[in-house]
Amino acid sequence: MGVKTFDPKQVQVIIGGNEIAGFADGEFINIERDENTFSKVVGADGEVSRSKSNNRSGALTLTLLQTSASNDVLSAIMIADELTNSGIIPIFVKDSLGTTNLFAGEGWIQKPPASPFDKEITNREWVIELASVDVFIGGNVSN
Repeated sequence: MGVKTFDPKQVQVIIGGNEIAGFADGEFINIERDENTFSKVVGADGEVSRSKSNNRSGALTLTLLQTSASNDVLSAIMIADELTNSGIIPIFVKDSLGTTNLFAGEGWIQKPPASPFDKEITNREWVIELASVDVFIGGNVSN
């Protein structure tokens, strides 16, 4: 087993055909489904059953620096959606040094991010709702 490498610069985020860049330090991408895939019920006698949810919706949260040009891209998509209902776009996230990737054919920006201004550069957190998301969580390659 070799040493495995993760490089944040090798994570690609493509939203509506636009590559997103200018991520904040720390956690900069978070992908999560809205519901558990299975829920469990235990009867009085200890019999266990499970129920499958077919809800594959979720959310993608991107944390960008306020100086990122990608804020302009996401704002343009959001405004187009508000004005013309044309902001439903495909989303693709891939770790190029690993096997993790996400695809959603239909996503839209939930709302404008909170936009604090400070003496220091702050972050902008964009939440993108996903109608149905396919997620493969993998590892990273050895050098």
